[in-house]
Amino acid sequence: MRFAILSLLLAGTMSAAEPARPNILFIFSDDQSHRTVGCYPEAYDWVKTPNIDKLAKSGVRFTHASHSSWCMPSRAIMLTGLHPYGVESMRSVGKYPGSTYDPKLCKFWPATFRENGYVTAQIGKWHTGTDTGFGRDWDHQIVWNRPMFPDNSTHYYDNQMITRDGGKPELTKGYSTDNYTNWTIDFINGQNRDPKKPWYLWLCYGAVHSAYEPAERHKKDYPGVKVPVPADIYPPRPGKPDYMQKIETWTKDSNGEPALKKGKTLNESVRQVQQCVNALDEGIGRVLDALEKSGQLKNTLVVYTADQGFAWGQHGFSHKLAPYESNMRAPFIVSMPGVIPAGEVCTTPVGGVDLPPTFFQFAGIKQPWAMHGHDLSPLFKNPKADWQHPVLLAHTHDHFGSATAKLPADGDRHNEIPWWISFRKGQYKYIRTLETNQIDELYDVIADPEELTNLAIDPKNADRVKEYREAMVKELERTQSPLAKVLPPVK
Repeated sequence: MRFAILSLLLAGTMSAAEPARPNILFIFSDDQSHRTVGCYPEAYDWVKTPNIDKLAKSGVRFTHASHSSWCMPSRAIMLTGLHPYGVESMRSVGKYPGSTYDPKLCKFWPATFRENGYVTAQIGKWHTGTDTGFGRDWDHQIVWNRPMFPDNSTHYYDNQMITRDGGKPELTKGYSTDNYTNWTIDFINGQNRDPKKPWYLWLCYGAVHSAYEPAERHKKDYPGVKVPVPADIYPPRPGKPDYMQKIETWTKDSNGEPALKKGKTLNESVRQVQQCVNALDEGIGRVLDALEKSGQLKNTLVVYTADQGFAWGQHGFSHKLAPYESNMRAPFIVSMPGVIPAGEVCTTPVGGVDLPPTFFQFAGIKQPWAMHGHDLSPLFKNPKADWQHPVLLAHTHDHFGSATAKLPADGDRHNEIPWWISFRKGQYKYIRTLETNQIDELYDVIADPEELTNLAIDPKNADRVKEYREAMVKELERTQSPLAKVLPPVK
């Protein structure tokens, strides 16, 4: 509550007798790498995202944010504040992306916001169980429920089965990024909510997930672009585990250019992604403009990030899932005029489990259970603040909660990727592949941002490897992870 009140004092929106609690707008894009956002130095030099860049100028841009390994667990994290191994009863069922959970065992925290006077809303993609929680967790929902309608689950950009406030689903035309933006603006302008209450809105864009269908107005954007070829797009990849030597997503076309085995070149693939980002950037600009015109901007915490990053050629990939920065690293920007300093950059690594505790701090509400992450508001206020908390990610694919207590058999992988744990603190990142007799990985992410040199295979780094390995186990134990007891031996 302390930071919430301080926030409102700085913003000039409270009285001593009755503080107005802040709104929270959580913008969550899909499969979007930090490399697709112009204000990130790693972006291709031809990328243009003026509205997201403007948001960064008004707040704090985090350079290293990683939330999860793929869509479903990332959303489970954001709904519970727990790592996937702490999300009990969540599971995949039936035809992909079918999934379910027991709401008595797997509670979502927006229900607590509702109980404490917030209007809660969710608009866009839903990918965490067929039960979207309307009436329990959410006061208002307009959602594309992928688990409920598997046959419609590839329609990321048009002809979506949309469910409004738990009603009958309707096949809805129109470009999804624009639809979600329009429905969000309606909510900001007072539709489907009590205007006397503060609100929390989770806006879940489906862009920029495959199959990369740009809006008609953007299909000619970025003509003739050239994408640098990543150093290890083709194997071998020295210093990486066994499975990494078998990643062969890319080949050379007749011109010697990298191309997916399906035929599209690296240049064409990345260009199409960026064309999809252009509509996303426009949508975010329109949403922020609606906040300002409605007089709510100063009392709204805006958080923009993505479920995870996405690799385009790095380490041979054309997907997420793997434990490397190119696959996992997402954009992450926060803004609240008068509360969060403008134009600052935070180089401290942070993770997705840190966001729910932060939202509770801003709202001045007590957490309903012990969450795995840590309140980020000290870094929001002072991006250079001392921060000793690590960032742990665990890839257990479609296994959650106590189902992670048993490792898959060696070689039992999804998209060629085994289970893994990554542990980031300071400039180093440690990776443990959860198969028998695989090598440790340790990278200096600052000196070696492409993660090409595995420091763990050099004996002179043995002490640091041991330090990080033990620190990883301690973090697993702190968060009561079943994985702490089943870690396989390393080579």
